[in-house]
Amino acid sequence: PPKVTPKTFDCFGTFQVKCNYKIEQGSRMKVSADDNYVMELGKGSKVPKDVTRLVKLIEKSVPTEIFHPYNHDMDTTYSDLDLRIIRMEGPKHEGTRNIFIRRGSFELNPTSSSE
Repeated sequence: PPKVTPKTFDCFGTFQVKCNYKIEQGSRMKVSADDNYVMELGKGSKVPKDVTRLVKLIEKSVPTEIFHPYNHDMDTTYSDLDLRIIRMEGPKHEGTRNIFIRRGSFELNPTSSSE
């Protein structure tokens, strides 16, 4: 019979992409990585039967410039207490921008009107 892979996973925990970095020119961070991933299941979490598939699903849901930051530079183009804008430079993600907002600093509601 064909191998059945789960569509959902009944587990929880943390997943880390570990990389090396070096701060250059004040706001530029040079990033290098070598596929060093760490998955730690939470206490009481079930061990997934197909760990490779779980990692692939996580990879699809995370921006590739964060999951695979090989040989890229990250320039902080704007930063204040609640918001940071990062611009990627490198062979694969040139010009990609990521916006990071401090949790709880303000609420975004794209469906509300300003009436």
